[in-house]
Amino acid sequence: MPFELVPHEVPFFLCDTPAGFPSPAQDDMQEPIDLGAWLVEHPAASYIMRVDGQSMAGAGINDGDLIVVNRAKKPQSGAIVVALVFGDRTLKRLRYVDGRHWLVPEADGFTEILVDENVEIWGVVVGVARKMA
Repeated sequence: MPFELVPHEVPFFLCDTPAGFPSPAQDDMQEPIDLGAWLVEHPAASYIMRVDGQSMAGAGINDGDLIVVNRAKKPQSGAIVVALVFGDRTLKRLRYVDGRHWLVPEADGFTEILVDENVEIWGVVVGVARKMA
């Protein structure tokens, strides 16, 4: 079921935040940003889903994260996709190898899945959200 975007603007700083050595604070306040509008390009064809499992931890997508899935975007090799495999959803990276498409996990202990008549690419992941605290 599609979701409705509810505008919720938060302040946006027009500056990079170093992840290395501390940097002096800057007063580069920009216009507020609506994160929903920023993450969702096609609202009528987009969904937010909660991740269940660790098969994509190597791609930085963890159990409990929220993903934004765009069904209007064409899946390309290298994209992270939600697929239906025998009717069950899975989150994997789409790869094209030796003339065939595969769904490839990014964590040990999970198997690759050949894209065949039992697999439907359902949508492309275009964003990830995680609450840190």
